[in-house]
Amino acid sequence: MEEKPLVNRVASSGLITLNLEDYFPKEGLVVFDLKDYLYMELILKEKDFRGAMKDHDWSQYDGKNLAVFCSNDAIIPVWAYMLVTTYAEPFAKEIFWGNEEAFYSNFYTKVFSKLDLKSFENNRIVIKGCGDLPVPVSAYLEVTKILRPIAKSIMYGEPCSTVPIYKKKIKR
Repeated sequence: MEEKPLVNRVASSGLITLNLEDYFPKEGLVVFDLKDYLYMELILKEKDFRGAMKDHDWSQYDGKNLAVFCSNDAIIPVWAYMLVTTYAEPFAKEIFWGNEEAFYSNFYTKVFSKLDLKSFENNRIVIKGCGDLPVPVSAYLEVTKILRPIAKSIMYGEPCSTVPIYKKKIKR
């Protein structure tokens, strides 16, 4: 009996795998919660807040992304966020207003706006899932929105086991 050579059908299928983790920020993210600098975690006292910002070790954010927000339901004047920015700006790579999830959502929107889409045109694309990094759901929505008009098909998962998401209809 003649043995047939093993053929990697996934490799020869012409699928393009897009791993969103490849675009994940390498600089890391630090969250700066203003709640920790409020009197009783609710009230911003200007003199105390300014002193705390002046004494804070801002160098710990060197080269990192910084997400600034307040996790408590406190009224924070806009100038407080501006003051944090003036101290953090010489060190932080990016300063973003919002929590961790909002930062990553915004980050991926920026990345996808600069993505060269030519290689995806009229191709079958698998958007890889189940990774180790916290890629937000919003990134999967955004990339689908961008690729749908140009892709032949979009699938989710691994090339050997995908969930169909979109298939371009052939016009007759």
